[in-house]
Amino acid sequence: MALWESARLPRGFTELWCQELCSLDQLARLRSRLRLTMTGQATVERPEQDHWSERLVLIADELASNGLRHGTLPVAAALSRYADQWLIAVSDASPAVPPTPAQGRDPGKGGFGLYLVADLSARHGWTTAGRGQKTAWAVVVAD
Repeated sequence: MALWESARLPRGFTELWCQELCSLDQLARLRSRLRLTMTGQATVERPEQDHWSERLVLIADELASNGLRHGTLPVAAALSRYADQWLIAVSDASPAVPPTPAQGRDPGKGGFGLYLVADLSARHGWTTAGRGQKTAWAVVVAD
């Protein structure tokens, strides 16, 4: 089984909001909005403690930066929820370019964010919608 396979978006989730992203400079605002939605705080209150919400923030940052670096505008990040599960879905306009984890690369050159997303999420995948959009997604369970 491949690490990043094409898979439909999980069903049953209710979208809470969607934020369009035009540049890497907007990632800080995305991280703050995620934290505020999940915890009521725009910043990390106790950074020394591992918290499920920070896993989702890190996943969103990785998926959004990949969309901005390797995809085509428009890029948008949507946050959805179903019970104790949170779904982050990042779309871009490059359906022909699937998420591809780095292979055979010097770790010092980066490119390992998709491995991180796979490790931190309960499930993940990517899908295309019509001809003009690709969506990479991941689910984190609040614990």
